[in-house]
Amino acid sequence: MTQSVVVQVGQCGNQIGCCFWDLALREHAAVNQKGIYDEAISSFFRNVDTRVVGEGGSISKGKIRTLKARAVLIDMEEGVVNEILQGPLRDVFDSKQLITDISGSGNNWAVGHNVFGSLYREQILEKLRKSAEQCDCLQCFFIIHSMGGGTGSGLGTFLLKVLEDEFPEVYRFVTSVYPSCEDDVITSPYNSTLAMKELNEHADCVLPIDNQKSLFDIISKIDIMMNSGKLGKTVKPKSLVTSSAGALKKRHEKPFDGMNNIVANLLLNLTSSSRFEGSLNMDLNEISMNLVPFPQLHYLVSSLTPLYTLADVNIPPRRLDQMFSDAFSKDHQLIRADPKRSLYLACALMVRGNVQISDLRRNIERLKPSLQFVSWNQEGWKTSLCSVPPVGHSHSLLALANNTCVKPTFMELRERFMRLYKKKAHLHHYLQVEGIEESCFTEAVSSLSALIQEYNQLDATKSMPIQDLPRLSIAM
Repeated sequence: MTQSVVVQVGQCGNQIGCCFWDLALREHAAVNQKGIYDEAISSFFRNVDTRVVGEGGSISKGKIRTLKARAVLIDMEEGVVNEILQGPLRDVFDSKQLITDISGSGNNWAVGHNVFGSLYREQILEKLRKSAEQCDCLQCFFIIHSMGGGTGSGLGTFLLKVLEDEFPEVYRFVTSVYPSCEDDVITSPYNSTLAMKELNEHADCVLPIDNQKSLFDIISKIDIMMNSGKLGKTVKPKSLVTSSAGALKKRHEKPFDGMNNIVANLLLNLTSSSRFEGSLNMDLNEISMNLVPFPQLHYLVSSLTPLYTLADVNIPPRRLDQMFSDAFSKDHQLIRADPKRSLYLACALMVRGNVQISDLRRNIERLKPSLQFVSWNQEGWKTSLCSVPPVGHSHSLLALANNTCVKPTFMELRERFMRLYKKKAHLHHYLQVEGIEESCFTEAVSSLSALIQEYNQLDATKSMPIQDLPRLSIAM
């Protein structure tokens, strides 16, 4: 078994991280009822006996004493981290693994990246090293951050470069929440575009999440279904997938809780195969190896199912086949995209629950004709089966697609960037930060344009015939 470390940066990153740790604890509690510290739990948690003096009194086997998350929490404002430390999960986090400031980054990428990056580099590095030393076999860093704010985008991407320099062999999976057009941070197009350049250069895999046009729409649809007065016995309004109800006892459920829970479930499903047993396990490094044929095209569109079936009484509990169909429909994508109308480079299906390999194969064969893969990778499927389903469900499916449908998200971001940049609006806030020049902006938008152009070149091959490449013949 391998271990992973979660690094949550900024307000958004820490709020999603809090949901993730809550759901992960619930998931392991449902499976591990004897309270034994096993390999599955060790993938994200350390077992600590606080009565033992020394290095946290770490216990490799035996009964669970006190679980500590393999996490580093970073935010340049104290609010969210303090809230976590006063909440029900306070004992899960090691107080030595937190980095906070009081001033915040002022929604400015340059402040997060250059100012706080320089100021906290050694401190961040020390905490990352400490987390790495507590792992037997560190496989992956998960970075959770937003693209629109100053700390999430600036310090979050600064951290990527630090990880690449210090831990070049360890995979860097990034969950990036992209701002909506209606975002209240006026400089978010600058922050996101500057952050994109860093993601292009220093991440192994990026899972883009669309805040407004995807997560908010999913939650809104579920709310409409649940408030329609048609709830029946089969409905699970308190599902852990879409609601935090029934999980942590919160005084008030916040507007973003449901959205954060969906992202937390994405991470739970992504890591399920490396935490639990299954007939077809998929390691995290296999995702990067199989789904990223070109280094920079490492943006994976994710879809999660079930989602709506939890609240819609008119639809009977969906058949397995329907779950696979849903994963490819635009309503289940976590960014606004329609992968069926675009070109696939590769696709991974991560299934949980009582599902047979034959079910998986049958559905791939059924869906294949409606999906367009690049001519040189017609069999670009990667599959995994984990026998442990999410809490409260019989099965679930996470689909990860390396697909050109991500391109419109980047084009829209570039358009919003250019609208501000042509007027040089708010530019002075960035240029007064040491080390930031106007060339940083032109380089960032050039990097984004180059990425879009790579997707354009792939899209241009859509109508090309599939070549039956000659195979090696063996002389007898």
